[in-house]
Amino acid sequence: MTTLKQLVGGLETIPAAVSWYLADLGEAKGKQELFTRQSPQRLKVLREHALIESAVSSNRIEGVEVDMKRIGTIVFGKSHLRDRSEEEVRGYREALNLIHEKGSSLPITEETILELHRLARGETWDAGKYKENDSDTIERHPDGTSRIRFRTVSAKKTPAFMKELVELWNACTEERWVHPIIALAAFNLDFLSIHPFRDGNGRVSRLLLLLMCYHLGIEVGRYISIERLIEQNKERYYETLALSSQRWHEGDHDPWHYISYLCFILNEAYKEFSDRVGFVKSPKGEKTAMVVRAIEMRRESFRIADLQGECPNVSVDLIRRVLKDLQAEGRIECLVRGQRAVWRKIGKGSK
Repeated sequence: MTTLKQLVGGLETIPAAVSWYLADLGEAKGKQELFTRQSPQRLKVLREHALIESAVSSNRIEGVEVDMKRIGTIVFGKSHLRDRSEEEVRGYREALNLIHEKGSSLPITEETILELHRLARGETWDAGKYKENDSDTIERHPDGTSRIRFRTVSAKKTPAFMKELVELWNACTEERWVHPIIALAAFNLDFLSIHPFRDGNGRVSRLLLLLMCYHLGIEVGRYISIERLIEQNKERYYETLALSSQRWHEGDHDPWHYISYLCFILNEAYKEFSDRVGFVKSPKGEKTAMVVRAIEMRRESFRIADLQGECPNVSVDLIRRVLKDLQAEGRIECLVRGQRAVWRKIGKGSK
């Protein structure tokens, strides 16, 4: 909460880049209602796919992977789950459902934070509980060595720090110390620096980001996965977090690296929303774009079944049509033909 404390009484200056981001966000938010009046079918497709992408990406950032062929069953189904990873992805989906359903009526309280953690962590023994032992952020290297990257708040002090963090957030938003998006990013940085849980801090921080956006009237996260955008810019995420957390305990840190990063992510979400809702004419075009994006994100060869798992609401015929079109454009190639055809991207990212 040392970042929010820096904001008491307001700010004399704001970095130019952040000012530009805030201006763009204000303009995008103004167009939000216009975009959400577009085709209900297109928005429904966007909502469903954002739910899948958010649950998968937020967990994948933390190293939790699932079989993408089963993603439709994991996210939307009720069948038995195979392992712990699948439980965590479905649990994250349940937390997302809670946020999307309640929106700004779900308060920013310790109880809400603990409930989001409980949902996201599933059947883990300490789900919904603050850490009982100190847990620093460890940086592990390929050669097997490791070092402490950041010393988090001790387990003993965590409850008091979390109580004060929520109180500062409420005071900051009620008294309007600074622009609310700056306050949102400051809260997020403080939460990650406190590191209140044994595991799941990153995932809860992203859930809180989405929830706080609802509180600020920013609803783009309903249609575009903010978690996916963070995953796509993961290196910058870790870099800015590391820079902004230096000397956090002393209250002598520079939060603008991380604040600027989150402003960038929200702007990217609105740009994508605008491109896909404001100018796309046909609802069918959204499903095509969904398949193309799933292919673009592949890091290795793939089959039609893989794309079915990532795009559960898209027909096999449409997937085949998209593959044919991309092949004609020279963007993908078929490695193995037949019923179990194998494809791969051509160029950057292909293997």
